Amino acid sequence: MTRPVPLHVPIKQLPHGADLPLPAYATQDAAGFDLLAAVAEPVTLKPGERKLVPTGLSIAVPPGFEAQVRPRSGLALKQGITVLNSPGTIDADYRGEVGVILINHGDAPFTINRGERIAQMIVAAYSRVEWVPVADLPETARGTGGFGSTGVATPKTAAGD
Repeated sequence: MTRPVPLHVPIKQLPHGADLPLPAYATQDAAGFDLLAAVAEPVTLKPGERKLVPTGLSIAVPPGFEAQVRPRSGLALKQGITVLNSPGTIDADYRGEVGVILINHGDAPFTINRGERIAQMIVAAYSRVEWVPVADLPETARGTGGFGSTGVATPKTAAGD
């Protein structure tokens, strides 16, 4: 199997993140790479609290792509820490610092230390659309069923119904 050709994305380490390593894939087939906290001092999130955590990075995502900031599954499962606007989108024309909005859904305070892995990011292609107004949409087997309608067994009716 051939590996995808790497997409070259310019990245700038800001002064408060210059000593931290650049984002890197943990394994050869990982889709995402970890983002690190570029905090000067430890930051504590109380249960229910949310904060914007800096990464010390700015990126130039190419047109036709977006960077998505997503939760780390281990933090979510073990601590209840997640990315509030998940996935957060970084558009191709944004040049500011990548920040991660974290929220503590856990039962205990959680402290974020400098260099700690706080989220993951992937870079993905997207399509731009042009809306085409129509009177009717093409029919499908699913139709208008949504919000949990797939995979739900239809209750059997009584004989003669």
